[in-house]
Amino acid sequence: MSEWSISIDIGGTFTDVVALDYSAGKLFSMKLLTTHGDPAQAVTDGVKNLIKTCKIHPSDIKRVVHATTLFTNALIERRATGTGMLINRGFKDIIEIGNERKFDLYDLSIERAPVLVPRNLREEISGRLDSKGNELEPLNEQDVVSAVSKLAALGVNSIAVCLLHSYAFAGHEQTVAQWIHRFFPQMEVTLSSDVAPVIREFERISTTLANAYIKPMASRYLTALEQGLISLGIECGVLMMLSNGGLSHISQAKRNPIDLLESGPAAGAISAAHYGKRDNFSNLLAFDMGGTTAKLSLIENGQPSIAFSFEVARRKRFAEGSGLPIRITTVDLIEIGAGGGSIAYQDQLGLLKVGPISAGSEPGPACYGLGGVKPTVTDANLILGYLNPDYFAGGTLSIYPTKATEALEQISRSLGCSLIDTAWGIHDVVAESMAGAARVHVAERGRDPRDFVLVCTGGGGPLHAYYVAQKIGVRKIICPPAAGVASAYGLLMASARSDRSRTLNFKMSSNSLEVLEEAYHALEVEARLSLETLSQTFGPISLTRQTDGRFVGQGFNLSVKLPDGPYIDGVGDSKENIRIKLVQAFEEAYREKFGRTPPDVQVEFVNVRVSGEAPPHKQFVPELLRAGQAVEPKGYRQVYFRESDSYQTTPIYERSALLVGFSETGPLLIEDVSSSLVVGPKGSVEQLASGNLVITIKD
Repeated sequence: MSEWSISIDIGGTFTDVVALDYSAGKLFSMKLLTTHGDPAQAVTDGVKNLIKTCKIHPSDIKRVVHATTLFTNALIERRATGTGMLINRGFKDIIEIGNERKFDLYDLSIERAPVLVPRNLREEISGRLDSKGNELEPLNEQDVVSAVSKLAALGVNSIAVCLLHSYAFAGHEQTVAQWIHRFFPQMEVTLSSDVAPVIREFERISTTLANAYIKPMASRYLTALEQGLISLGIECGVLMMLSNGGLSHISQAKRNPIDLLESGPAAGAISAAHYGKRDNFSNLLAFDMGGTTAKLSLIENGQPSIAFSFEVARRKRFAEGSGLPIRITTVDLIEIGAGGGSIAYQDQLGLLKVGPISAGSEPGPACYGLGGVKPTVTDANLILGYLNPDYFAGGTLSIYPTKATEALEQISRSLGCSLIDTAWGIHDVVAESMAGAARVHVAERGRDPRDFVLVCTGGGGPLHAYYVAQKIGVRKIICPPAAGVASAYGLLMASARSDRSRTLNFKMSSNSLEVLEEAYHALEVEARLSLETLSQTFGPISLTRQTDGRFVGQGFNLSVKLPDGPYIDGVGDSKENIRIKLVQAFEEAYREKFGRTPPDVQVEFVNVRVSGEAPPHKQFVPELLRAGQAVEPKGYRQVYFRESDSYQTTPIYERSALLVGFSETGPLLIEDVSSSLVVGPKGSVEQLASGNLVITIKD
C-alpha cells in the first residue's frame, strides 16, 4: 500500500507543492503563481493537480505540512486592521517610547518602524503587579469591559493584553481574557504571558501586538486551507512549520501565528542541512533565493543556528533596531529584498539599484506577460540566457523574451548602457547585495565564509550561486535535487518541535538549585505534553536545556546550551559540582563569542528555556541515482558570462538525465522543472549518488 506526504510552501511569488512517495523513494513537485487574493486557492489547485498527475488516492496521504511568508508580508505591508491593546494605566505610550535607542546616530530625519496599533486603539486599565509578580493593585471587571467596549465600537476585532510583569505572574492577564471572552465572545485575544513570557516590556509588547495583528487573518486563512484540503478528500490534518525549524499542529498556529513568521526560510535551512549531511558536509551557508526575497543562514555541525529574537519590517536593511522586535525562537538568518521579481530602477544619483520592491506574482516580471512593465531580475536572467523560455517552471508558465527586452531597453536608455550591460548589471547588483548580507551575517558570528560550503536552493539560488560564491570566497557549491522547491521538501524532513521559556533571575552563587530545577522541570513538562499530541507520527522526544545568561551588572544576555538535568543534589552529582558545570558551560560559550570573560564577576541566568524535538517515525529515503555512460547535452544556447564579456555557445543538460559519475567543466547550464543551475567558465560540476550536484570553482 502506498504512503504519501505532501508539503506546501507559499512565497511572495510562487506556491510550491511537493509530494513524496515513501514506497518508491520518489519526489514530485509543482510550482504555481501565488494567488494573493485567496492564497488557499493556489494550494488547493496545486495539491489537486499533483493528486491527478501522480494518481494518488487521498486516503494514502498520511501527512500534510505547510509553511508560508504570508503573515510576514502582512506585517511589512500593514495590511491588517482592527487591532487594539489593553495595558496598565499610565503605560499606553510604552510602545512609542521603545528603548530610546537610535539605529543611526547621525541621521537627523530618522524614522522608526511605525507601531502596529495607533494611540486611539490603546486603552488603559487598572491593576498592577510588581517585578516579583505580587499584586499591588487589583483588577476591575467594569474597567476592563468599558475599555473593550470602546475598542469594539472603533472596529477592533483582535486585542493584545500587555500587562506589566505578566512574565512573573500570568493570573492578571488570564482574568482579563476570561472577562473579554464572557462579554465579547467574538473578540480574538492575545496574552503577552502566552506569546513571550520573558522580561523587557517593549520587546514583549511588540511581539504580542504583532501576534494580535495577524491573528484574525491567520485564523481565516488556516481555516480555509483545512476546508480546501478536506474538499479534496484529505483528512489527515495539517502540520505547520514554525520559525524555529520544527513542526506543530495547526491549532497551535491559530493561537500564536507569530511563531510562523519565518517558517518558509526555516524550512529552507532544514532542507540545506539535510542535503549536506547526505554527503558529509556539515558546515554550510544555506542560500535560498525565491521570487521576492533571498535568505542566508549558517549551519554548523549539521544544525542551523537558532536565535531567540529577530526584527521584521526594518526601515534600514542591515540596521539593528530599525524594525519591530519579535521575541520568538527562530532559525537565525538574514533576509533581503532580492529575488526574481525584484524591480530594477535608477536612483537619484543615476545609479542602478535592484529591490527591495518586487513585482511578485501579480503582475509579476514583464516576461510573464501578465501586465508587468518594469524590469526585474528574472527579465535580466532571461536576456542573459540563463533561463529557458520554453521550460520555465517546467513549461507550466509561458514567458515572453520580447517583453523582457522591452522592459530593459527603457532603463538601458536612461542609464546610457547597452542592453547586455544593463542585464548583467542587474544580475551582478543582486549577487553583490546577497554577498554583502552574507559577509555581515557570517562576520557577526565570528566565522569565515571560506570555511563553508554554499548550498543553493529556491528558484533563484542555482541561478546566482556561482557569482555569489566567488564574491564571498566560497569555492564549493551544492545544488540539491529539486532545488527550486527545497523549502517545501525540507518541511517533510523536519522534526516536531516545542520551545518553552520563562524569566527566572537566578544568581548562580546564592540561589537554590531546587528553584532552578523546578523551573526547568515545569517547562519540560509543557514541551513534552505539546509533542505527545503528535506521538503517532513523531518520536522519541528529546529535551534540551538552555539559558539567557550574563555576568552580574551586564545589560544584555547570551543564550547558551546547558548540561542535561536534573540539577538536584545527590542525583548523579553534588550541588557544588552542578554549579561548577553550569558556570563552565556559560563561560565557555562566552569566551567563544567574545574571546575572554570578565574577572571575578558572578554569573546569573535571566531566562530559562527548554527545547523539545521529536523526529518523524518514517524517513524518506530517496531512490539512488544510477551510474552510466556520459550524458549528452539536450541542446545549446547563447549564454552571457562576464569572464569572456560575451555570449558563448553553452551546452544545456537535463538534470533528470544525469547519471552518477557525470563530470564536466563550465560553462554549462543544468535545467530541471523548478530551477536552472549556472556553472560558469571557472567551475566544474559533478553528479553524486545522493542526487546532489557539487560545483567546484577554481581560484
